[in-house]
Amino acid sequence: MTELSVNLNKIALLRNARGHDAPNVVEFAKKFITLGVKGITIHPRPDERHITRQDAHDLGDLIRPLDGIELNIEGYPSEDFLQLIEAVRPDQTTLVPDLPGQLTSDHGFDFHTQGAFLAPILSRLKNSGTRISIFLDPDLAQVRLAAQSQADRIELYTEAYADTFNRPNRQDIYQQYHEAAALAVNLGLGVNAGHDLNLDNLPRFVTIPGIQEVSIGHALVVECLELGINTVVRQYLAICQQGH
Repeated sequence: MTELSVNLNKIALLRNARGHDAPNVVEFAKKFITLGVKGITIHPRPDERHITRQDAHDLGDLIRPLDGIELNIEGYPSEDFLQLIEAVRPDQTTLVPDLPGQLTSDHGFDFHTQGAFLAPILSRLKNSGTRISIFLDPDLAQVRLAAQSQADRIELYTEAYADTFNRPNRQDIYQQYHEAAALAVNLGLGVNAGHDLNLDNLPRFVTIPGIQEVSIGHALVVECLELGINTVVRQYLAICQQGH
């Protein structure tokens, strides 16, 4: 079974558009958890254009006492981000190579050029007790290098899968993810995935063995607007239950 982690960035973005506290990020986290979601993901950016540092603390306070519910904080490992992780102590920290001001994540880490940069960061995070996941393209060489680091998991960046889902080369791209996940598992890494997954393309993706968690935000929020939160979450959980 694959676990679903709901990314709350778009909930926070909507809240920030009016400068008030509606919709409330913590209350929406509670709604998703009540509906059966086992994970909440946030990606606080330096400009706090959606999730804020205070949101991270508030969600940490909410989730920390809950059995079987995990908080995943994503972000670029700047000093401010690392201090936030050390203060909140989420269950999982996902390192993403985003530049400041970047609209959204668009590539994974490159261990060939960034491995030396990541090594002391991974050691530092290990001391905080968080599980460490590295955002990664479905590249076998990168998977091998990630397995040699102190990372516990990788998160496969799934935009290529989503973009080709209705194209003739969909099987070739799917196979890349299948092989990357299989190699990661064989090398002792856990495997997460995320970016542009939705109700249409997720069922095929979770047929890949070894996918432990998918993080979904933008598409899920759009689908909730169209179909209602109860219906959408129920459908996602049913898909995830079919995962290997």
